[in-house]
Order: sequence, then structure tokens, then C-alpha cells
Amino acid sequence: MDITARFAALAIDAVRRVAVEEILPRYRRVAVLRKDDGSIVTEADLAAQDALGMRLRAVHDAPVLGEEMAAQVQGAIYERDGSFWCVDPLDGTKNFSAGVPFFAVSVALMEGARAAFGIVYDPVADEAYSAVRGAGAWLGERRLELPREGPALGNAVAEVSLRRDIARLRGALKRRPPYAKRLTSGSSALSWCHLAAARIDVLLHGGQKMWDYAAGALILEEAGGFLCALEHDDFWSAPPWTRSVIAARTAPLLHDWRAWIRREMDGHSSEGLSADERR
Repeated sequence: MDITARFAALAIDAVRRVAVEEILPRYRRVAVLRKDDGSIVTEADLAAQDALGMRLRAVHDAPVLGEEMAAQVQGAIYERDGSFWCVDPLDGTKNFSAGVPFFAVSVALMEGARAAFGIVYDPVADEAYSAVRGAGAWLGERRLELPREGPALGNAVAEVSLRRDIARLRGALKRRPPYAKRLTSGSSALSWCHLAAARIDVLLHGGQKMWDYAAGALILEEAGGFLCALEHDDFWSAPPWTRSVIAARTAPLLHDWRAWIRREMDGHSSEGLSADERR
């Protein structure tokens, strides 16, 4: 479909309104619940997902695939023909529930397995990142265009979040990091956007769900960034439901970052790691 400036403005306004009306009033005021998989959810997640469903369908009448839906419902929406909204109503729930001001709403309009349009909204900073496939990325009304030049990997600021089962890579990052500084923010969607805005230099994540990367990966690509997966040079060919991330703001940085990661993964076993590193 044709993503016009009016369409984008209406969608961004819908997301901002939900954040202001359903998320911020509950910040530091809601209890935490445990889902069946052990992850946490709050009343704000559920209220925001319901509100986004109503507001987004008013902008474009398509099904809404939300993080807090049952897996079988998510699968049915993904497998059907046509576009759908992919929504993380509150990315960074752990931060939100702990009073840490680093969380976001992530929304993508999907056409098949890829986003045609994406929004990530940071309600604390009141920053709206957006992108249209093939037409660019924005932070508010400012066009996002990454500089062609960037730091060497040894001087880079890295955002790193790994699954606990990648023991050998975790050990290598702990003992001999190839970058200058490491961050772990707790919001996948904002990490993509901060890379697109050159606030960080490289990104690594052991496995993101579709709602974690759908909008953010599009924003990074349209800003001129580079990305792949741990096992795939083509990020978009990796399994869609849990997709690893290697990303950087310049091509040379991606080349060096990816090479270091894959060399460490292929060249070392978990033997010799401490018990803490193997956990």
C-alpha cells in the first residue's frame, strides 16, 4: 500500500495517544504479573495493546498481531494473506515495572514478513522514530541519515544483550571485548533507534521476537545502517519468530563486528569458561 505523509502522521498520533493515555499514567503505579513463559507483564501492556488495536485499525483496517496475544492467534494472523499490524505495546516492561525510564511502544505495518512502515515511540523522551520502506527514516520531523564515517570497532559503543545459552560468546565479550564501551538498555526497539540516530555504534542481540525488530530494523535500514543475523548475512532470511541481530551504523563496522563475533563463536568451545560464564 502507499504510505502517505498523512497516513504516517495519523499512525504516529495514534501511538503517541495510547502511550500518553494508557502507559504513562500507570508508570511506577502497577503491579507485575508473570506469564506462562516466566516473562513479566503489567496492566499497562494489556491496556496499551487493546487501545492500539482500536486506534491502528482506524488508520488502516488490518489485523493486529500483539505480543500479549496467544501464540496460536499470532500464528494465524501471520499466515494469512494481506497486511497486518505488528505491535509491542510496551517494549522494556522490566524497566517500566522497575521505574527505569527506558521503554517504548513499537508498531510496524507488515506486508508479508517485512515491515512497510514502522514507528517506535519513547514516551519519556517524547521521541517518535518512524520509517517507510524505500522512502527514509525520521526522528520527529528530522530526517535520519547516518554518517558514512564511523569509529573503528575498538572505539565503538556497543549495545549487547545475549541469550544465556550463547556461553562462549558471553565469555569472550567479558574477557576480551572488542569495543570501548558496552550498554544493556532493556529495550530492543529503542536500541535499534539509538543505533539509527548514531547514539550507539554497534548492536548485538541473541534473539528477538518479531515485534522487537519489525519497526526498529526498518528504521535502521532506512537511516542507512547495516544488519545481519548470527548465522545469516541476510537478516531477513533468518527465522522470523526469534531472530538474532548483529548491526552497525557503517558497513566497515558491521564487517569487523560480525567477523569478531563469528570467529569467537566458531573458534572456541565452552571448555575453560568459569561456571558463572557457562550459566
